[in-house]
Amino acid sequence: MTANVAVETTPEIPLWNDPSHPVSARVDALIGAMTLQEKIAQLYGVWVGASANGGEVAPHQHDMEEAVDLDALLPSGLGQLTRPFGTAPVDPALGALSLLRTQTRITSANRFGIPAVAHEECLAGFAAWGATAYPVPLSWGATFDPDVIRRMAAAIGRDMRAVGVHQGLAPVLDVVRDLRWGRVEETIGEDPYLVGTIGAAYVQGLESAGIVATLKHFVGYSASRAGRNLAPTSVGPRERADVLLPPFEMAIREGGARSVMHAYTDIDGIPSAADEQLLTGLLRDTWGFDGTVVADYFGIAFLKTLHGIAGDFADAAGAALTAGVDIELPTVKTFGAPLADAVAEGRLPESLIDRALRRVLTQKADLGLLDPGWSPVPPAFAGADLDDPDALRGTIDLDSPANRELAREIAEKAVVLLANDGTLPLAAPRRIALVGPNAAEGTAVLGCYSFPQHVGVQHPEIPVGIELPSLGESLAAEFPDAEITVARGTGVDDGDLSGIAEAVDTARDADIVVVALGDRAGLFGRGTSGEGCDAESLALPGAQQELLDALLDSGTPVVTVLLAGRPYALGRAVEDSAAIVQSFFPGVGGTRAIAGVLSGRTAPSGRLPVSVPRGPGSQPATYLGARLAQASEVSNIDPTPAFGFGHGLTYTTFAWSDLTVDTEQAPTDGEFTASLTVRNTGERSGTEVVQLYLHDPVASVVQPVQRLVGYTRLELAPGESRRVRVTVPADVASFTGRDGRRIVEPGDLELRLAASSTDARLTTRVTLTGPVREVDHTRRFHAEFTVE
Repeated sequence: MTANVAVETTPEIPLWNDPSHPVSARVDALIGAMTLQEKIAQLYGVWVGASANGGEVAPHQHDMEEAVDLDALLPSGLGQLTRPFGTAPVDPALGALSLLRTQTRITSANRFGIPAVAHEECLAGFAAWGATAYPVPLSWGATFDPDVIRRMAAAIGRDMRAVGVHQGLAPVLDVVRDLRWGRVEETIGEDPYLVGTIGAAYVQGLESAGIVATLKHFVGYSASRAGRNLAPTSVGPRERADVLLPPFEMAIREGGARSVMHAYTDIDGIPSAADEQLLTGLLRDTWGFDGTVVADYFGIAFLKTLHGIAGDFADAAGAALTAGVDIELPTVKTFGAPLADAVAEGRLPESLIDRALRRVLTQKADLGLLDPGWSPVPPAFAGADLDDPDALRGTIDLDSPANRELAREIAEKAVVLLANDGTLPLAAPRRIALVGPNAAEGTAVLGCYSFPQHVGVQHPEIPVGIELPSLGESLAAEFPDAEITVARGTGVDDGDLSGIAEAVDTARDADIVVVALGDRAGLFGRGTSGEGCDAESLALPGAQQELLDALLDSGTPVVTVLLAGRPYALGRAVEDSAAIVQSFFPGVGGTRAIAGVLSGRTAPSGRLPVSVPRGPGSQPATYLGARLAQASEVSNIDPTPAFGFGHGLTYTTFAWSDLTVDTEQAPTDGEFTASLTVRNTGERSGTEVVQLYLHDPVASVVQPVQRLVGYTRLELAPGESRRVRVTVPADVASFTGRDGRRIVEPGDLELRLAASSTDARLTTRVTLTGPVREVDHTRRFHAEFTVE
């Protein structure tokens, strides 16, 4: 077998294979030629794992599915292959060969020669063995830098495309509503504008590489009660419209996403998978989305087993198809025999299958999968001899130096300096005590959807596949002349107190203590952060607070470092730590990035994408709260954060001055332009993040006290100043009114130019005039910044 393998065609090309015809005509012709069983076969996936020796994939067995007989299924065709690389550790080249051979089998088995779409997870990098593990999305948010996330996504997409993958199940656009939720690490933050801008950039990058981006989870998954995974959700239509939906609007309109995944959620008794108003009325009829809607794994079967709105799997399939779900993932369950039986019995019209099929085949045509020249050979195998699997082993690098450099850049931009009494940067310390459960653990930088934590932990006999220096190793490289003594102190969540005395003795003998605390990512209770790893409170897991308090009493200055998937309440450490450095699972370059910040080699520039709570139990809380959500004299619970959204210190100082506004009044369809000067008044280069918050003092419905409507990063040398202009369209002041329409109201507004949600530097009041104006999903999303 050589790299010029292609699907054979006859001189008489069927219409559906002829790219000279419009895609719509090709798809219509193909649908007209298909049997019911062939149609249905395009609407589901099969969960498989690549062969470790390059042979064909094997069906993956899971406790939520029955065994799949590929020999019986493939003659009718197959819609998708689920996670061929992301199911077991396989050398990337042999995985690509396995996928190639499987695609050849699929196209040979069905009479139309249609390949399957191969999809993979790519939340923090391509979830494959040996692939670069980038920072998790919460770190993306901490960068406040869409451009670098766009570049990251493009790199991820290129690696996926190179080995034959077509679709990526990312990004997560859920807005954080409760920090106890285990999947906070997978989110971009607690503000819909930040989530939307960073998420849209990720989509642009992934799609630029030819990978279909899949937005998830549509919608409301993050708003579950008490932060429990897959729990009831209580949100009103206004919270859904103004907080949860905007990131999806932005990612579709500005990002160009071609797929959406429904959420497991039900809102007010209607599961997302069966919500026709959501998946068809809003998504398609209003927003104009023309891509595919895929099921979250097992989500259609859940309509029967969890939600109880379907009496059998045929009813579940019918409810999902009617609502607008096109593809069942991860494997065939309800869209197989139950769906065929429902049509045969007259319980479901075949036209619903044709509707979903048209979307699926249109996407396959757009991917080139229906073209006569389509080849199962992926780009990475160009010119390769495919008859010798052993020679292929190790020839595909998914963790290139360029990838790792990009991962390092993002990790550095995402490190947030929360507090500093002047101790940082460290000035050539002679003795460092490195203490804590994450001090010597290389995997402490990984989130739950990284391959090593998601899949690799089930295969302890297999090497992790990527270089993961621990914080101890990175500190040793950063401070080669220092004596570094490591003490564990306690585990992440074991509650063990026996090592604390030794850790304190180590601290007393040192010039500085670096204590590495935080999380261990895992799945369904096997970690302290990750899917199904929800927290009862926001106290540090296990005995970590006891360790931290004991170190603070040692008499040696303590630098508190967090490697975590969510922010935690830190107790007295907020005031008593010499410095606090927050990092959210920063990936392969993470510990080097942290070490660089500690030494001063790197200037910290990250900003909080979520607030850091002051107490462990004042949840749920978000900076987006209305006036009643703020601290008051009528409640003994104070939700004021220790560090607010957008907060982050630097190693220099900045002065903001000379705020001007072009006009103090504009119509409800107009705009304002404000300008200010930002100057670096310190002695070293640094990054300031100028954030614009909108305060609406009087509105027809209750509004958050403030909300982010724009931001920009400024990198300034010592003494350098730049003039910053921001154009603020009236559209960004829109909200959902009493009748459910999105409106811009006349009245006063306050524009707060701020270093964080708790640090407004310059404020001006402007007025919108004229009639109430209705806007929709085509509104202007951004306050646009320009730097002169």
